[in-house]
Amino acid sequence: MKRREHHTQATVSQIFKIFIACGLSLSCCEISQAVEKKTYTKTPFAAFSSQMPDALLGSDKYEKPIWNLHNALKLPEWLSVSLEQRTRYESMGGSFKANSRGGDQQIPLQTTLWLEAHLNSFRIGTEFMDARALDSDKASIVNNTMVNTLDFLQGYAAWSDQNVFFSGIGAEVIAGRQTLNLGSRRLVARNVFRNTINSFTGVKLRLLDYGHWQFNGFVTAPVNRLPNNPTADLENNQVFDRENTNTWFSGGFLELYDLGWNINNEIYLYHLDEGTSNSIPTRNRRYFTPGTRLFIKPAKAAFDFQLETIGQFGTVESSAIANSKNLNHTAWYQHADIGYTIDMQWTPRFAFEYDYASGDKNPNDNQDQRFDSLYGARRFEFGPTGIYGAFSRSNINSPGVSLKAAPRSDVQLSISQRIFWLAQATDCWGGSICNKTDLQDKTGRSGNNIGQQLDLSARWDFNSSLNFESGYTHLFKGSFAKDAPLAPAPVDVNYFYVQSMFRF
Repeated sequence: MKRREHHTQATVSQIFKIFIACGLSLSCCEISQAVEKKTYTKTPFAAFSSQMPDALLGSDKYEKPIWNLHNALKLPEWLSVSLEQRTRYESMGGSFKANSRGGDQQIPLQTTLWLEAHLNSFRIGTEFMDARALDSDKASIVNNTMVNTLDFLQGYAAWSDQNVFFSGIGAEVIAGRQTLNLGSRRLVARNVFRNTINSFTGVKLRLLDYGHWQFNGFVTAPVNRLPNNPTADLENNQVFDRENTNTWFSGGFLELYDLGWNINNEIYLYHLDEGTSNSIPTRNRRYFTPGTRLFIKPAKAAFDFQLETIGQFGTVESSAIANSKNLNHTAWYQHADIGYTIDMQWTPRFAFEYDYASGDKNPNDNQDQRFDSLYGARRFEFGPTGIYGAFSRSNINSPGVSLKAAPRSDVQLSISQRIFWLAQATDCWGGSICNKTDLQDKTGRSGNNIGQQLDLSARWDFNSSLNFESGYTHLFKGSFAKDAPLAPAPVDVNYFYVQSMFRF
């Protein structure tokens, strides 16, 4: 009898072990499906190796370079190494800046070396970056969006667990200097076209319920790119970047997947509390920026859409009124697009797009309504930046159309046409702050028609390690761009670039 009881207990124990094993297998299967659903193939045309691995999804989000240092040097599995180099030539004829003449040209070089060591759930990594601009002269506008010579872009320690306490939820914590890339990238982005990249020092927490939701929360101090001096940037001088410890940028970002009809939702809130130090002047921006985005990802033979609404409120120091108190800041931004991908050769996707970013109604009152895009990217909607960078998410009213196609798996083509008006005719045409080089007519008599922009680009991937891209942008000037005070010659602007990307 005792032997039978012992045998029965052993059998129950075996069944229990099998049940646990099957449960773990099912969990891994679900994670595998989530990985497959979120796999991408084409890496952005910029230094991006540090963004390829995903500690929670358990695989690379992008195709591994066919030529890579890890295999060439026969490095151990616990060490990841990547070298990336981008060379671009860009040329611009004509101008749209106040009191400017003629065109400009530049050769921006971007080189990064990324190393990461990982042991079980822990990782430690660094990314060293050199961004410089050649072939510029004293008449060129050179700043720290183009130059950041020999500096550390990232230096971090991280911990991750794909299944915390067997809850089915993955968690990741990253501490140190790091880059952020969230949502639509309109407010927080790891820059792609721009020669320099935003980075932040602090802590980020990521929680992932596979296939259902994801949350990112962070508290950071933005890293100031130095030197912030046109003469020093023109000469590609080297000064190590540092954080302004009087400034804090924090936020929470919640993503909800597949709510029905393939609709996804993002809800977020960012807070920027900007203080001034002796060496790093600021505008003392204290903004709360809430927003939400609904979207369906593009798919063959299907409609897709995107709807993002962003508010912004707080206070900001005036740049127009001497010895004034901080201004009350209230601004908003709206994006909408709808597209359709045709199921045929080239898989063309046609889309209608619209963007509105509020401007300041009265530059001389105690209110500021000019929308500030914080640390966002803009090339994917408003054309190239670099020495061009004509448009940003401030004081614009802009509808447009776009067409993207892939004649072959290694070739991508795009064309877009947009019309731009000022949201407020008395406010300037420029970035989140009006500079001396931005056109403005405080009387509003020059109207609000900036003009139209035609943007073309083509990319060819020789393989996953070597890519080429070229583009052309033409700005057809409208009445404001021609007639505003201090406007340059009323001729259209032509911008051209060609670039290569080597990833090893």
